[in-house]
Amino acid sequence: MQYRKFGRTGWQVSEIGYGMWGMAGWTQSDDEQSAKSLDLAVENGVNFFDTAWGYGEGHSEKLLGELVRRHPNAKLYTASKIPPKNFEWPAKPEYSFEESYPENHIIEYTEKTLKNLGMERIDLMQFHTWDDGWSDREEWQRAIENLKKDGKIAAMGVSVNRWEPENGIKALKTGMLDAVQVIYNIFDQNPEDELFPLCREMDIAVIARVPFDEGTLTGKITKETTFPEGDWRGTYFVPENLNSSVDHADALRPLVPEGMTMAEMALRFIAMNKTVSTMIPGMRKAPHVKANTATSDGKGLPKDLYQELKKHRWDREPTKWSQ
Repeated sequence: MQYRKFGRTGWQVSEIGYGMWGMAGWTQSDDEQSAKSLDLAVENGVNFFDTAWGYGEGHSEKLLGELVRRHPNAKLYTASKIPPKNFEWPAKPEYSFEESYPENHIIEYTEKTLKNLGMERIDLMQFHTWDDGWSDREEWQRAIENLKKDGKIAAMGVSVNRWEPENGIKALKTGMLDAVQVIYNIFDQNPEDELFPLCREMDIAVIARVPFDEGTLTGKITKETTFPEGDWRGTYFVPENLNSSVDHADALRPLVPEGMTMAEMALRFIAMNKTVSTMIPGMRKAPHVKANTATSDGKGLPKDLYQELKKHRWDREPTKWSQ
């Protein structure tokens, strides 16, 4: 496993982190299976785990707390997210600050997260949604200062909306945030335009989420794919999105090197960008853990293939189904 500096915190975090949404927010989640996958990830060098109160209303956070207690001799970095007060994802310009992140709500849900984790302090707390119209409000900045002063959080970050990597830059420029979580993958390369240069300038850590474009970059989703009732992916992969996503993934198939899967190529593409501190694929099952952690070997991709993949950038605009 390769390790990278997590921005100004100085933490050395695993290049492959662990996204824990699938352990509570999707159908077919199984706690015993999740625990085994999490333990295997630790064995394979993963030390950064990202969850949220919104993943099963704290259930995923409880799984993370149990993991930390099972590995008392390992330094595991814990990260979670505060839901907006109106419980609406993603943030929209018409949502007021008071509807989203008033100071008392920030404090309340940080304390709920700590209770779920069974810990007195979390390494990284994050706003689960954001709109830059809130950036100048002193309340959230004061809440961060107080949480750090009280020893409840070590660092604070923000998770920016899908396909809106610039909608967070104003907040980052306040200097109050230590990390940003953003969708970045072969298709979604637009964080490179403005967000990543700012993060390098301000030494802000970057967490790359959705490395497989919700599954299309694994190469396993087809136009005939369906999802169980209640599975979030069924609301995301509406026909309009499913068909175009599969078409874009199919265009990559001729580029996948012999002996490599599309999923491996997708992770190695992200690893080529040194602005990224860690990436957080979902790994509900042991085979996923083994395959994903094996990609962190420092080899990346051949430069010619990397440059070819850069041409597959796919700029998209948020829609009612993009969430």
